[in-house]
Amino acid sequence: MKVKDAMHKGAEWVESATPVSKVAKLMQQLDVGAIPIGENDRLVGMLTDRDIACRGVAGSKDFSTLKARDIMSEGIVYCSEAEDLADALRIMEQKKIRRLPVLNENKRMVGMLSLGDISHAASRELAGEVVAAVSAHHA
Repeated sequence: MKVKDAMHKGAEWVESATPVSKVAKLMQQLDVGAIPIGENDRLVGMLTDRDIACRGVAGSKDFSTLKARDIMSEGIVYCSEAEDLADALRIMEQKKIRRLPVLNENKRMVGMLSLGDISHAASRELAGEVVAAVSAHHA
């Protein structure tokens, strides 16, 4: 199976200067836990609900002034829509990430691959293996 057959299509991203409050509202509207962050038409990071809670709120930041770049997880790990699903799952396992932006051959984001997508598309054994690896506590 290819990643494009398992991913959810139409994922959105926002600029790094976007206020965190606006990103949080977008997460709520889309019912997602992460939004990719871009600058100059390139993905540069990911802002998750955990980033908002731990780096923003618990980090005693002035939430009204926070921008996505201030608390995002820097760097971006992604996969290709033409990649085998098993290869994308190995990336998620190795990097211990729950969501993976999916790019096409033109380096444009065309979707997201999440643990939820994997639970619907992959075998029970493979899905369980990925969830266990991603969810393991960091050493």
